[in-house]
Order: sequence, then C-alpha cells, then structure tokens
Amino acid sequence: MLLAALASVVIASCYDGNTCRPLSGERIRLACIDAPELEGRRANPLPAKASRDYLRSLVLGRTDNLRRITTDRYGRTVGELFVGGTNVQQQMVRSGYAAICWKYADQWSWTR
Repeated sequence: MLLAALASVVIASCYDGNTCRPLSGERIRLACIDAPELEGRRANPLPAKASRDYLRSLVLGRTDNLRRITTDRYGRTVGELFVGGTNVQQQMVRSGYAAICWKYADQWSWTR
C-alpha cells in the first residue's frame, strides 16, 4: 500500500471511539479499528462513552498527524492518527477501548 504524507490537524471533537473532526470540519474515521456504538442496533452506550472519552483524552485540542488513506461510503476520511509519534488506533486497541477490525487488518503491520 502506498502511504500518503502526514498532515497536521487539530482535533476539535470526537463523536465516538473511532470518529472525530479536526477544526476544518472534516469527518475522520480511524482506520482498522472498531469501537462500541453510541446509537443504533448495536448500541452499547456505557463502553461507547468510555471509548469516546479515552479518544478525546488522547487527541482533543492537540496538533496531531493524520495520514489520509481513503474515503468511506459515508463520505468520511479514513485515516491513521498519530500523537507525538504514537499510533492512536494502536493505543485504543492496546488500552481496550477499541478492537482491531479484522476485515482490514492485513493492511496494517501493527495488527499482526
């Protein structure tokens, strides 16, 4: 996979444990992870709020680095987010607030 260059973004909000917005308003879906859902058929509000709050503690208001990968069917940018050189997706999984999305895991060496 050809990797795009990193862009600096400041995250303004996080909807859940795998979706956030920088100050520009772009919607970003964090690549290769699934976090508990806040709403819908698969909603699990307590762990979803904990996941969202943990993501917020990692990225909110900081200058983060985003590697844009693609756009999903909902028009969100799918990308990898890094804070101080730390892969945010990997940190979310390691901390138990998200799980690896195995459907896409073969694309990322850190999932092996």
